[in-house]
Amino acid sequence: MKTLPYTRAALLPELLKQRILILDGAMGTMIQRYKLGEADYRGTRFADHAKDLKGNNELLQFTRPDVISEIHEGYLAAGADLIETNTFGATSIAQDDYGLGAVAREMNVAAARLARAAATKFSTPDKPRFVAGAFGPTPRTASISPDVNDPAARNVSFDELRAAYREQAEGLLEGGADLFLVETIFDTLNAKAAIFAIDELFEATGERLPVIISGTVTDASGRILSGQTVGAFWNSVRHAKPIAVGLNCALGAALMRPYIEELAKVAGDTFISCYPNAGLPNPMSDTGFDETPAITGGLVEGFAKEGFLNIAGGCCGTTPEHIAEIARRVAAYRPRARQERWISALADEAQAA
Repeated sequence: MKTLPYTRAALLPELLKQRILILDGAMGTMIQRYKLGEADYRGTRFADHAKDLKGNNELLQFTRPDVISEIHEGYLAAGADLIETNTFGATSIAQDDYGLGAVAREMNVAAARLARAAATKFSTPDKPRFVAGAFGPTPRTASISPDVNDPAARNVSFDELRAAYREQAEGLLEGGADLFLVETIFDTLNAKAAIFAIDELFEATGERLPVIISGTVTDASGRILSGQTVGAFWNSVRHAKPIAVGLNCALGAALMRPYIEELAKVAGDTFISCYPNAGLPNPMSDTGFDETPAITGGLVEGFAKEGFLNIAGGCCGTTPEHIAEIARRVAAYRPRARQERWISALADEAQAA
């Protein structure tokens, strides 16, 4: 297995040791600011499509690429080191809900190319920018029944998920992604299908990109939706040897704090990422969420001060203003150091017990 023939991906491990890297913020929140209508989503290519398409944000790389590029550039101008492709729902499984599963691969290629162009435009020798190919969780889950009266029922199989994620990974690689980000994981079995598909692609191509894995703690129980604690989640995905593992979405930074602290302790042999929501939903707010950039930035600064972070950014409700504030606040702090010795000592202690 070899690394990519260009040097961008190879830079990441050293940069993560030197400083806290900045991930971008919400794509959907920014798209909402444009107040796009059905015609924007359809464009000319999908003008006669049989289903409503408004809200299918991944279509915009075809019909309004100017909007997606402008959002990417806004986050890069705010200081983001890594930008995510607009592909959260760009699997054939998700796109089948719109009758557009057949264009999923092309959708990923187009999204990665838009992000690649923006990242290249803003990259400098002192501050390279990276494209993270984003894999969302899909609207179907392999672990949870869609029918409350039949707990054993499933509306998707592992192999169907694997095939959809493989197609997505191929498109993102072709489009120029520097790394893969499997994010907003509420079902670890779905995530395992994505990881399996990504590894299949690496084996087939002989190329290996860094992978970040990010779970979602959904409430104060401290568990992801399919039932795992943070520690159990890490042990379920650590075989993928991600460059970083983290948490995103569902919670604001204040409520996420104990879980990111726990993850920073148990995942000692990898880097840690964190990109929370801008607090709780608030329909009266401009972004639909409670927190101003100053509030979110201050809370994430606390994580950096405590030594929890290697990558910091924002999820739902965050904007370039939030990302600029996070970047400013965490710049004074050293990144978290990986703790291989700590993990070894913990393993020895557990064995002795």
